[in-house]
Amino acid sequence: MFQKAISTLFIAACLLPVPLSAQDSDGAARENQELRSRIDRLESLVEQLRPVAPTAPMFESGVSTISTTEDSSAAGLPVEHTSFSTWSLPNNFDGPSSEFPTARLTGFFQADMGWVSQSGLNQTAIGDVQDGADFRRARLAATGNVAENVGYMLEMDFAFPGRPNFMDVWGEVRDLDVLQNVRFGQYRQPFGLDGLTSVKELTFLERSLPFAFLPFRQIGVMAHGASEAEDMTWWFSGFRAQTDAFGSNVGDNGGYGLATRLTGVVMDDGAGSVVHVGGAYSLIDPSSDTVEYRNQPEFFVSDSILGATPFFVDTLAIATDHVNLFAGELAATSGAWHAQGEVIYAVVDRKAASTSIFSGASVQTGYILTGEHRPYDRKNGVLGRIVPHENFGSNSGCGAWEVAARWSHLDLNDGGINGGQLNDLTAGLNWYLNRNTKLQLNYVHAFLKTPGLGDSDADIVAMRAQVDF
Repeated sequence: MFQKAISTLFIAACLLPVPLSAQDSDGAARENQELRSRIDRLESLVEQLRPVAPTAPMFESGVSTISTTEDSSAAGLPVEHTSFSTWSLPNNFDGPSSEFPTARLTGFFQADMGWVSQSGLNQTAIGDVQDGADFRRARLAATGNVAENVGYMLEMDFAFPGRPNFMDVWGEVRDLDVLQNVRFGQYRQPFGLDGLTSVKELTFLERSLPFAFLPFRQIGVMAHGASEAEDMTWWFSGFRAQTDAFGSNVGDNGGYGLATRLTGVVMDDGAGSVVHVGGAYSLIDPSSDTVEYRNQPEFFVSDSILGATPFFVDTLAIATDHVNLFAGELAATSGAWHAQGEVIYAVVDRKAASTSIFSGASVQTGYILTGEHRPYDRKNGVLGRIVPHENFGSNSGCGAWEVAARWSHLDLNDGGINGGQLNDLTAGLNWYLNRNTKLQLNYVHAFLKTPGLGDSDADIVAMRAQVDF
């Protein structure tokens, strides 16, 4: 464009009429003076057409501190505050750009493979469980800030059958005087220690059996914060229930819930050893006037033809107006050792029938053989990410190696509801190649008690490869 304009001006200048000059010295001088004048005018026009360099680049690279999640998992709830490079868009192209909004692309995938061996009675109780391989999760998310005190996250999962599913889709106003932080949209409800730990930072492939009771992701509004010393956290959320996988909830007969969580540090030696306690409560008035609790034996693969790993325990739909959930949790980390446990009760106020009380519990521990430490996330009241001292392949580094064990329990029998009882014993071996790459191996022995059939068992060996960015 610029070169074309110069060429046009040059041609136009050359075509300007030149006055006839005499053959004497005075004529020559006048001709030279006229040519000089034309050149000056041409240079002036060229300067006017020269493109002006922008005062700021269209995209700026910078560093911003933004809350990141799980299940981009710690799901709806931020897991840690991380500094990273972001892109900022200018408000207009005529002047200096603003540092907001910022955007960062993040995501992860988890590829699973498993083999199942069942007793004959177990096959009779739940059917033939298939071996298989599957992408358990494959997520992409954009996260950032639109103003100094307003952040956002938009996360989608592509591993579910059918169209992509909404995961964490929320905005958040931060640094308020009283409420501290207010989040709105779809997010993980503040209930359960295992449920609020980022799925990228789980010690085992799946959350423990009591996860079946959690309201988990719902659309609502939540306030949350921490004490000045960050030795206590609090959460209060109101939401629609039940929200489907595509972020929808429809119904005018109920369909509401609330969830609260309070945690505190009861011991801290200042050198990384921490003991955490917490409790949570949730009241749910389901829009469908029914509730159903069920779970697999901490292993899951799906297939569009053969279906998914079947539920070992299932209450089926229970007609109810209200459900009350109660939870208690305990966690500790010290040096290379860490542990956590929780217990959850679900009190179902059944229609035209007696109240049913279901329960679940889990205890787990892990030890990092290479000496790394699992930190405690004070802002969110969960255990955080293990980071190797030396990455695998760097200066002959071996990454971080961890062994772990867990017992979990789920009892769905009460008041005439025969959902079954399941106990899992799990042994795990984890290899953290670097901060963002993890390989896991789990062995699960499932003890199932089915009403009318008795005791049966199944053995599961499962593996996972995980990369996040």
